[in-house]
Amino acid sequence: MRASPCTTSGAGRRCAPEPARRAAASVTNVPPDESVAIYDPTSSVPRVVGSAPRSRVRAENLPHAGTAVLLTDDDGRVYVHRRTATKDLYPSTWDAWAGGVVRAGEDPAEAAARELTEELGVHDVVLEPLFTWWFRDERLHELAFAFRARWSGPHVHGEVVHQASEVAEGRWLTVAELRELLDDPARPMIPDGRQGLLRYVELVGQPNGEVSA
Repeated sequence: MRASPCTTSGAGRRCAPEPARRAAASVTNVPPDESVAIYDPTSSVPRVVGSAPRSRVRAENLPHAGTAVLLTDDDGRVYVHRRTATKDLYPSTWDAWAGGVVRAGEDPAEAAARELTEELGVHDVVLEPLFTWWFRDERLHELAFAFRARWSGPHVHGEVVHQASEVAEGRWLTVAELRELLDDPARPMIPDGRQGLLRYVELVGQPNGEVSA
C-alpha cells in the first residue's frame, strides 16, 4: 500500500505532494473522465457512498466533494485569482480557493495538497483545516473541504505559478480588500467560493485570528 504523503501534528496537516513539474505532468496523465467520489448530502458527517465518472457527475449534478484551499501569506493577505474563460463551471469568475474534485478513493487532504500545487505551484505547505460546507445550484452539488495554507515566500514554499488552463491572473489582497471584492458586482465571484469566503471573513475576526471548524 502506498504511504500517505500527509502527516498530522500540532501545527496542522502537512501534505508533501510531488514537485510542481511532476504534479503538472500528472494532470496530463489523468483520464479525461476520471472517477469522482460521490458523497451523501443527507449525512451529518462526510460519507462516501459510491463513485461516478466526472462526465456523469457534471451531467446529472451528482453530490460530490471538492477541495478549497485558501492561500495566505505571513501578513494575513489572501491570494485571489480569476478563472480562465475555458473552465467548464463559472468561467472568468474570481475565486480565492484553489481546489478541485475529490477523486474516488482519495483523501480530501491529499486532494487539497495536489490541487494547490497543480493550480498555484506552491509546495510543502501546512494545510490547516477550516470548515466544510455544502453548496448546490443548478450546475453544482458539492461538499467543500476548506483548508488554509500559509505561504512563507518562494524560498520556503516555491513561487506562485499559475496553471495556465485554470488561472488567468492572480494577486494578493488584504482581508479588507477581499471584502471589497465580495461586494463588487463588476468582478463577479464564483458562487460556491463566495459562500465559503463570506464565512471565512466573518470568522477571521475572532481573537488571535482563529477560524473555527
